[in-house]
Amino acid sequence: MNGKSRLGEFLRTRRSQLSPDEAEVPTYGERRRVPGLRREELALLAGVSASYYARLEQGHSMNASPEVLDAIARALRLDESERLHLLDLARSAKPRGRGRRPAPERVTEATGQLLDALADVPAIVVGRRSDVLAWNRLGHALFAGHLDPGAPDLPDQRPNMARLVFLDAHTRELYTHWPSKARAVVGNLRMVAGQYPEDSALHALVGELSAKSEDFASLWADHRVKACTVADYEMRHPLVGALTVTQQTLNVGPGPTVVVATTRAGSPSRTTLALLAEVATEAGATAATAAPATAAAPAASSRPGNRVSDS
Repeated sequence: MNGKSRLGEFLRTRRSQLSPDEAEVPTYGERRRVPGLRREELALLAGVSASYYARLEQGHSMNASPEVLDAIARALRLDESERLHLLDLARSAKPRGRGRRPAPERVTEATGQLLDALADVPAIVVGRRSDVLAWNRLGHALFAGHLDPGAPDLPDQRPNMARLVFLDAHTRELYTHWPSKARAVVGNLRMVAGQYPEDSALHALVGELSAKSEDFASLWADHRVKACTVADYEMRHPLVGALTVTQQTLNVGPGPTVVVATTRAGSPSRTTLALLAEVATEAGATAATAAPATAAAPAASSRPGNRVSDS
């Protein structure tokens, strides 16, 4: 789907979701065949001609000014994230030369230092496509303790938080109110897709999730946009039980973001998270002591009495 199609689909979908009552448009008791506002009603609210707005939805007008787009955003009752998404879609609809492929995402030294400093707080570094680029021990234990802790270090095996939320049974069970987490993931992916229209890997991810998850496909078709900033989630961790965390996205400049999970001071959730930290530390210590023994095993086979024949 090209930029013009994405812009038109977004406008049509959001118009259909805005009722005449919400927009304070009189209907005089008439029965309507389709939900939401009509094109001419939305155009009137935005202060543009009905024919111009129709061309915009159909992808035949690609030079809408920021002022016109802001007027349409107000008419559609878009919030700030949705308004910015509309502007991104309008920019991607304009003809331009061959776009540059987004640079590979890496964890900078400064971000790595931040992750180390957050040792007592669950933290993960997430790329624009929701790939996990790094996590600290507690972040791994909270969000994906069933996965290999070294997976983020291998580009072809990196966990992807969107895939985990929609396709991984462990992660689905982790969130008590899974639909709210699912909506947040889709809303953020929608926003990022508007910002990076040339990112083929991102669009491939959306295609994969749409094909494998009916829930994702339904939410994606809704065209809701939401930046993942701060949200509270009730979780059911398989090792330590129930806890409520506040997930916050820390923007440390262009590039990957850091997501942290905090708990209220003095709350039962704080105690539960401390217990998880103990469990994660013990598991890490066990793995560290087991590694040398595994490495020493081949050497033991070369000792006298343990030689393997060359049959």
